[in-house]
Amino acid sequence: MPDQETYSEYSFLLEKTQRRIKQYAQQKFTEFDFGVTVDQWIVLKQLDTHSDLSQSELAEATYKGMPTLTRIVDLLCAKGLTERVPHQQDRRKCLVHLTSEGQAKVSIMKPKVNQIRKAAWQGLQPEDFEQFRHTLNTIYRNLEV
Repeated sequence: MPDQETYSEYSFLLEKTQRRIKQYAQQKFTEFDFGVTVDQWIVLKQLDTHSDLSQSELAEATYKGMPTLTRIVDLLCAKGLTERVPHQQDRRKCLVHLTSEGQAKVSIMKPKVNQIRKAAWQGLQPEDFEQFRHTLNTIYRNLEV
């Protein structure tokens, strides 16, 4: 069994790596002049995959808190990439969906975002991916509430 310092070291490495991935992606988003942030892209991508989500469903799908998600959706609406439409069965709710401009933005960004993602995985073998997936899934399951 590893000692407490080892657990701390690995936790820090995981967090540091996640931050580096996001910083790298944001740098590339700026270089490619996407006009959206990484967090905004995550919302756009979810809406492309699952159209017409309520804000609470979207927050859950993107692992964002409601205040953060609301700010992101507000910004995306202001950019004309998403819009809120009243829920047909529940007037208290709104659904968020991509506008035609948002759909076009996602289509343009997808191939470049995939290039950005691949940069982090260079030099890894198929067995590395499988072990990594297994490790992350184990950590995730250990922390399920």
